Order: sequence, then C-alpha cells, then structure tokens
Amino acid sequence: MSNTQENKENQKNKKEHSNMKWFIQVFITTFILSMIFSYISANGVSHLNLVSAILILILVIGIGIFFDIIGVAVTVANEHEFHAKATKKVRGSKDSIKLIRNAPKVANICADVIGDICGVLSGAISALIAMKVTEQFGLKFDLQFLLSALVAALTVGGKALGKGVANNNSTQIVHSVGIIINKFKRD
Repeated sequence: MSNTQENKENQKNKKEHSNMKWFIQVFITTFILSMIFSYISANGVSHLNLVSAILILILVIGIGIFFDIIGVAVTVANEHEFHAKATKKVRGSKDSIKLIRNAPKVANICADVIGDICGVLSGAISALIAMKVTEQFGLKFDLQFLLSALVAALTVGGKALGKGVANNNSTQIVHSVGIIINKFKRD
C-alpha cells in the first residue's frame, strides 16, 4: 500500500471516528436535556393555571421555531460576506464564520436537538393542558387530539414561515447569533 493510500485510509478512519464521537455527544446531550426539560415541564406546568400553561406552550413552540430559523440560516449563509467584516474587526463576524464552517453541527443542534426537544415538550404540555381543560370545564370528549393537531400545525407552519425568513435574511441572522456568541465568549 502506498503512502497516499495510507493517508486516505487514515483520514477516512479519523472522519468516521469524529462522526461517531459527534453522534455519541449529540445522543447523550439530547437524552439528558430531554429528561430535564420533560421533568420540569411535566411538574411545573401541572401546577400552573390554564393561562400560564398556554403561554408556556406558546413559548416552547416559539423557541423551536426560532432555533430552526438559526439552523437554516447557518446552512444557507455565505461565509465570504463575513470575511470583509472580520478584517474590519466587526464584532461577531469571526464567530459567524465559525458558525458557517460548522454549519452541519450547528444546524443539527439548533434544528434537531433543540427543535425536537421543543416538539416533545410541546406535546407533553398540550396533553397537560387538555387534561386541565377537560377537568376544569367538565368536557366529555378527548380534547388532546384537537390540541395535538393545533400544536403540530403551529409548529410546522411556523417553521415553514421561518425557513423563508432564514433564507432571505441569513446574513443578518447569522451575524446576530455571532454577536451574541461573541458577548458570552471568554477571552
């Protein structure tokens, strides 16, 4: 085997190892975050009044849509637009470049990890709300089917609108996220 073939084989093995490591990190992080947020939402929302529970449901749906927008924006943004800003030392531009260079991972975290956790949470919260409404108003039918459909429609519709926003405003969105990251970054 030639050195070129060995180098290609080593690079392939490193990439496979890196992909497996990423999978394990995402799996563990998602599992832990899902448990924590599910526990908090189930126990927290069950003790709230109906209006507060509905507001939290809307917030969770909104968070899922918001992070989906970020995930899409990072995948469609053009890195070259940030190089000029980086040379002028515009705050957040270097962080924006890092986001774009790591677009698959950023999109996975934003759209999949956070988005899916929000989806699960919104389902759990809507079930609790359905129980509250049924008990509070003495309804004889299962409201959960209607509420689940409404939550799904709001989530999917919101993400559909968000994808258009992300495609049309990717530079501004990524730069805003880069500025936020820059503010919290340790120097």
